[in-house]
Amino acid sequence: MLQKLWIRNYAIIEELEINFSERMNCITGETGAGKSIIAGALGLILGNRADSSVLINKEKKLVVEGTFSTNKQKAVKNFLQQNDFVLENELVLRREIAPNGKSRAFINDTPVNLNQLQELSFLMVDLHQQFDGLQVGENDFQRDVLDALAKNIQYVNEYQEIFSNWKKKQKELDEMLSKKLAFEKDADYNKFQYEELAELDLKENELEDIEVELRMLNNAESIKTTLTKIYFELKENETPIVQHLKILANELDAFSSVHQKLPNLIERLYAAQIELQDIADTVNYLSNEVHYDQQKVDQLNNRLSLGFKLLKKHGVKKTDELLQIQQQLEEKLQVALNIDESIQIKEKEVKQFFETASNKAKVISSNRTRQAKPFEVQVNKLLARVGMPNAIIHVEVNAIDDLNIFGSDKIEFLFDANKSGQLLSVGKVASGGELNRLMLCIKSLVAEHIDLPTLIFDEIDTGISGEAAKQVGIILKELSANRQVICITHQPQIAGKSNAHFFVYKENSNGSIKTNIRQLDLEERINTIATMLSGDKPTAASIENARELVSH
Repeated sequence: MLQKLWIRNYAIIEELEINFSERMNCITGETGAGKSIIAGALGLILGNRADSSVLINKEKKLVVEGTFSTNKQKAVKNFLQQNDFVLENELVLRREIAPNGKSRAFINDTPVNLNQLQELSFLMVDLHQQFDGLQVGENDFQRDVLDALAKNIQYVNEYQEIFSNWKKKQKELDEMLSKKLAFEKDADYNKFQYEELAELDLKENELEDIEVELRMLNNAESIKTTLTKIYFELKENETPIVQHLKILANELDAFSSVHQKLPNLIERLYAAQIELQDIADTVNYLSNEVHYDQQKVDQLNNRLSLGFKLLKKHGVKKTDELLQIQQQLEEKLQVALNIDESIQIKEKEVKQFFETASNKAKVISSNRTRQAKPFEVQVNKLLARVGMPNAIIHVEVNAIDDLNIFGSDKIEFLFDANKSGQLLSVGKVASGGELNRLMLCIKSLVAEHIDLPTLIFDEIDTGISGEAAKQVGIILKELSANRQVICITHQPQIAGKSNAHFFVYKENSNGSIKTNIRQLDLEERINTIATMLSGDKPTAASIENARELVSH
């Protein structure tokens, strides 16, 4: 509920404040006084676009602020939680437009973007301005109306979740089928590459190890000759180094008792002699191990050649990289083998979601079809009340071939304003005034089934008078029994039904014309409505008529 609206520096409004009733509010005033300007200002806190051209004072910022009571609306509560706002029963929406055109929006003094402001305000205010009746000709609006009346909202929400899952599973299936085609296309080549690598059966670092081994084999003769020479010098020569070192150590040992540093030196000589003895044995062992093997050289060269060809083919440099490629190819081949089974599982999931969605869509469609006739009857009765006794609305619910996010129906409202026998799309044949009254009739029905927010009507009474205006006023009054209604009107029959009557007027302030507003007391209401009935100087009859309108 909109409790208070404060406007500063907007068009010809210098500053004004309106405190609304929680039931029916009407705003009246002479043409050009600024009634619709107030609706335009309200549109700013609902997220409408604006620029600095609407600033009355180009040196000050424009500010529009609305204070709302949330009445613990579930949708509003969910929005606040999802956007990390503190849950409060009162919300203040504010919009500021700076002289340079920069716009800022706030929810409870917290800066927000325009999308957030629009999303929240949509949950709290339904603003119907002139030409908004065109919405009644849109298929989305028509479907939403029928679903609200058919109590389909929960079914539609459940259906849309299932539909989304079906589409998701279908997409996954399509991707699998595409992969299968790609696998089949590349299967033979991948298999050939894998078998080529598997046949060679490389081990970790094998090609690098082969290169090392080949270098050794190709130098085997020289290595063996050098090792033999070293062993000969160490142990087989006429004066082998090992034996000679032992003799030297023995000779020095005779003097070990006469020089305190000799024992350590002698010990080192014996240690060196033992180390050289061990080296000689190792040299002899290696010499016996090293020998040139042409057959093995040929075998290793052949394997290395095959390995190098594969390295070049796959554009890599190491054995481990080839092994990684082999593993990847094996995984691709394994996936190709398993994908048929995965496709079968996914096809079952797609079928299951489709069947569930189809069944839900049938329930929704049945509810829509069942509600169509009662809806027509109720709207046609209301149309007669608002001065359109010859108007007929007809709802067509036609099945479509494929499911979509809204079900399996195409819904269209057809309209005949004058019993011409030609029912055509409502958006094509209804005039602006007819669309406005039709929208009022529809909203009054929908309001009984869902929690519509504050309803604001800007001159929805265009083109009507007399009994039709009276009936529009009654319908608005009925709407306000359970929700707030704000109506900008020229019709005394409508103004007389309000709980709070606000009068918009122009006044001269410091040499310039400004728009202002005040709430009328009972006598002021009667005089204002009498003026609306008969002109500037209301007669006694018009005053009495006005008094009757207000009292009823």
